[in-house]
Parts: sequence; structure tokens; C-alpha cells
Amino acid sequence: MKSFNILLTLALIVPVLSCSAQGKKVDEKVAPSSKIEAYYFHFNSRCVTCKTVEAQAKENLAVLCPEQMKAGTITFQSINLDDASSTAIAEKLKVSGQSLLLVKGAAQINITNEGFMYARSNPDKFKEIIKQKVDGMLK
Repeated sequence: MKSFNILLTLALIVPVLSCSAQGKKVDEKVAPSSKIEAYYFHFNSRCVTCKTVEAQAKENLAVLCPEQMKAGTITFQSINLDDASSTAIAEKLKVSGQSLLLVKGAAQINITNEGFMYARSNPDKFKEIIKQKVDGMLK
């Protein structure tokens, strides 16, 4: 009989505790980011194509979006993955190798393949891809 009372008590208390353990939801409004951050991740050892992807991406952003670049609403950052200081941003963006990313808030567009495919062989195509992706993020 004593074990029955304990089981009954537990059966009544557990649901109450599990509901109250969730805590209160706080209505947090996070303002959407209006800033577009372009990141080019690389290593110490770089080939001609790697350097060209970085240079073309940076130049294209400067030509396509001069006002936004000047105002800081679009930024470009080259990050060396061999530097210990790059670990936090690489983990945050889930990057482990050479990558070209456009980031706006939680949205992330990876244009690495396009960069390596077109930066040297068809720079106009690469510029058009950057324009299309950035224009889409500015809306």
C-alpha cells in the first residue's frame, strides 16, 4: 500500500514539474540584419585561382555596390583559416575549407563553386552571379 501511495504521488507530481520546468517564453524580437557580410576563407598556401576568387569578389562588390561598401552595409573580409583567430567565425559559419560566403543575418549563400568556376575563366559571369545574389539579399 505504501508503494502504491508513492507511485500515485509521483504520477501526480511529475506532470506538474515537467510543465513548470520549461520556464516562461520570452517574446524576443530580433531585428533582421540589414548588413551583408562577404567572407572569403582561405589557407596560407594559395593557388592563383584562390587569389583570383578573392580579388574578383572584392573588386566586384566595390564596383557593384560602392555606396553600400562605403557606408559599411556591405563588407568584405578575407579570413585565413590557418590563423587561430579565425576559429570562432569559421565554426559559427560552419566553414572548414576555402569558401566564399555572403551572409545577411541567418541567411547564408555559398558561392564558392561559382567563384572557382568563373573568377579566372569568365569574370563577367562571376560578376553577374555576385550581382544577382547581392541584389536578392538587399530586397
